[in-house]
Parts: sequence; structure tokens; C-alpha cells
Amino acid sequence: MTWTAEQKMQLLFTIRTKGVTEKRVLEAMEAVDRGLFVQGLFAERAYEDRPLPIACGQTISQPSIVALMTQALEVGPRDKVLEIGTGSGYQAAILSHLCRRVYTTDRFRSLVAQAQAMFDRLGLTNIITFTADGSHGLPDHAPFDRILVTAAAEDPPGPLLAQLRIGGIMVLPVGQSDAVQTLIRVRRTDHGFDYDELCPVRFVPLLEGLGRE
Repeated sequence: MTWTAEQKMQLLFTIRTKGVTEKRVLEAMEAVDRGLFVQGLFAERAYEDRPLPIACGQTISQPSIVALMTQALEVGPRDKVLEIGTGSGYQAAILSHLCRRVYTTDRFRSLVAQAQAMFDRLGLTNIITFTADGSHGLPDHAPFDRILVTAAAEDPPGPLLAQLRIGGIMVLPVGQSDAVQTLIRVRRTDHGFDYDELCPVRFVPLLEGLGRE
């Protein structure tokens, strides 16, 4: 399904009320129709501000969290961005409107294939997809200006921190259970890493290895 002007206006209003004010982020959210990334039984709920199930036991994040994470990432037009957890492809599609190139990985080959098909359909040629263990990042393509992780780890993974360029930013959920997680922003400096806590969130766990689907 595709969204109506009223649905688009309501979703953008909701995102603004959650604290997203960056003009470029709002424009990217408006440019990407979430309904294209939600299939099956939950398609009619695509424009609600809530996470929804997708294939392989994963979820598509609620739009306001996608927007908040994107805003926290402070993406620039020339940035090279790594996304861990392609999922439906919704977040990568939004990032593609904000940066030079998006590298996105998922442990489920079928999700990557579906997302790639949607990127092709939308003409998003600056997204490169990989089926890979996201906890290791993509060392062959590092360093990255920005890294976004859409699954929760107990701590920021060392390999991802190492692949972040000095001056770069990583945004990810951390927590020891799926009930208690915090979205944090990590800035890499000449002297190490600075951490900011942003808000409580709930994401699927970051798992090692490849999925079976």
C-alpha cells in the first residue's frame, strides 16, 4: 500500500512531537513511504508509530525511533554510513537520502534480498547490501563516518568502534536484556570515545553468525 497525504502529515507530526526537528531528517522521512516496507497482515498498520513484525523474527522499528536515531547520527551529505541490521530496508532507505553511500548488512540472506529488490524498485543506487555477521562490521570497507546499529548489544562491539573514523559517530541500543535498553551515541575523538545516553528503547538482540533463512 502507499500512503495518503493525510497519513504522511500525521506521521510527520508525530515524529516532530517526539523531538525530531532536523529539517533534512524530516525531509528524508517524508521521502520514504514506510508502507512499501511492511507486508502481509500488518500492512494496514504501516503508518502507525509502532514497531511491526517482519520476516525472520525481526521487526521494522517505529518511525519516531528511526527518526530519532537518524537525527542523533548527524549524517552529512558526503558521509559513508554503515548500518548493522538491514531488516526491511526502511532505515537504509532513509539514510540514502542523507549521505553519499550506505553499506548495510544483515545476517538473514532473505531479508537482504528483499531489501535489495525494494532499493532497486525505488532507484536507490547508493545503498550496498551484504549478508554478513554484523557484529564484525565490514572491515574491508572501513573506516566509516557514521555507524548505525539496529539491534541491541550488551556493549558497543569492539570491531565496530575500531571501524569508526576519528570524528565519527555511532548510534546503537545497548542493554543486557530486551526489556532494559538505552539508545546511546558514541563519538570517536583523538583521545578515545565519548558516550551520550539518549533515551530508553527496545530492539531485537545483536546476534553473531548468519541466520538460517
